[in-house]
Amino acid sequence: MNWTPELGLGLLLIIPAIGCAGIVLAGKAPNFRDIINLVMGTALLVNVIALVKAVGAGSRPSLVLADIGGGLSLQFTLEPLGALFAALASSLFLLNTLYGIGYMRGTNAKDQTRFFAFFAVAIAASMGVAASGNMLTLFVFYEILTLSTFPLVTHNGDAKAKRGGRIYLTILMATSIGLLLPAVIATQVFAGSTEFVAGGLFAGTLGAGIIGTLLVLYTFGIAKAALIPVHMWLPNAMVAPTPVSAFLHAVAVVKAGVFTMVKIVVYLFGMDVVRDSAVAHWLAILAAITIVIGSLIAMTKDNLKARLAWSTIGQLSYITLGAMIATPLALLGAALQIVMHAFGKITLFMCAGSIYSSNHTTEVSKMNGMGKAMPMVFIAFFIGALSIIGLPPFAGVWPKFLLFMGMTDKADQWLVMALILSSLLNIVYLLPISVNAFMKKAESQENNIADARPPVLTVLPPVLTAAATLVLFFMAVPIMDYLRPVFEGGS
Repeated sequence: MNWTPELGLGLLLIIPAIGCAGIVLAGKAPNFRDIINLVMGTALLVNVIALVKAVGAGSRPSLVLADIGGGLSLQFTLEPLGALFAALASSLFLLNTLYGIGYMRGTNAKDQTRFFAFFAVAIAASMGVAASGNMLTLFVFYEILTLSTFPLVTHNGDAKAKRGGRIYLTILMATSIGLLLPAVIATQVFAGSTEFVAGGLFAGTLGAGIIGTLLVLYTFGIAKAALIPVHMWLPNAMVAPTPVSAFLHAVAVVKAGVFTMVKIVVYLFGMDVVRDSAVAHWLAILAAITIVIGSLIAMTKDNLKARLAWSTIGQLSYITLGAMIATPLALLGAALQIVMHAFGKITLFMCAGSIYSSNHTTEVSKMNGMGKAMPMVFIAFFIGALSIIGLPPFAGVWPKFLLFMGMTDKADQWLVMALILSSLLNIVYLLPISVNAFMKKAESQENNIADARPPVLTVLPPVLTAAATLVLFFMAVPIMDYLRPVFEGGS
């Protein structure tokens, strides 16, 4: 059978499904199970790369998964924005799988077969979000992603994990059912469709009141974007094992949220409609407030994963800010932030897990002097931090630059201050971690003993993702060229 883009769309679900079955069946043979896991991730990435090339050449492959009737269907249609998200998720999934194998074995974690089986389901859901051809399809896979990651968040099984999992599931399901689903239903009622349309499904068809109401429902219904006040699921989800935290922050969950945010602005509302909406202006202000508050709270956290979680809340709102500004450059910056933040933040989380797997240290205040025992980990952390801060020549500088350039309305230009303040605060709460690891003495000998070295498979992936933040700095222009049709009125 010859590969076609349409077949490639089907393989986005088929490959993880086969991988999940193989993982379960090989559960009593851990080595074979992990090989199946890596083969699945590799096959998925190869398939996605072929799809990315096809979309870049002008193809817009489509596949109907189910015809529900009444003009409703579950359908895949891949365009540049979705192809980019699929490429991001599949590439980082493969590295995170390699990291997860090292971490779970290094910490002697329980129920590893169940863990990796749900990982496979979650990446399938992420592919479904990326390839969704209408809002109904996206909603279905968005919910599958929530449900499949819940067992991962609660994997440790203790009281803390169960409490964090309940908050995670309650907030995400309540906002989806109470806000996002009504928005999807209203879209069908008012527009007669939930299709993603170049230029916007609503463009010129609905009044300002309805547009504003729908924008609020969608913005807060997409709680995975972690905008205040629907953000508390994210820090509570840090009870999960570190590979899950990396998955939530960089590979799938929060990135699915902000991807959906950009998608609805471009293909449902239309950039012109959002740009002219007074409600969008207030949502942009709320995003700016979230950026600053997330950064300020991150400074107060001594637990490294908690610090990184609050950091993510702030940096995700860069994307919401760009979406609500809704100029082509601001949206291009928002789309780039999805990619560039993912590589920087997964690096930081993987490094946090490497530190924990070597000596169970979670507090930043206890990491002084640890750089001598694990230099590659803290060098990778330092590079990832520089990218998150937005310093050249690392990838994180481009989204901020484009967001600055995209704020052309005088009413929005003061919001630039939120980005500048956030960058300064990022320096304060990220750079001292790696600097102190090398420059200060350990508070106790146990932080610096030769045996306190992380498993190799928890070191190699963050080193690779840290290197990628440098490579992506030079790849930004080709990525922007790939996305340009999306934000210049095409698809």
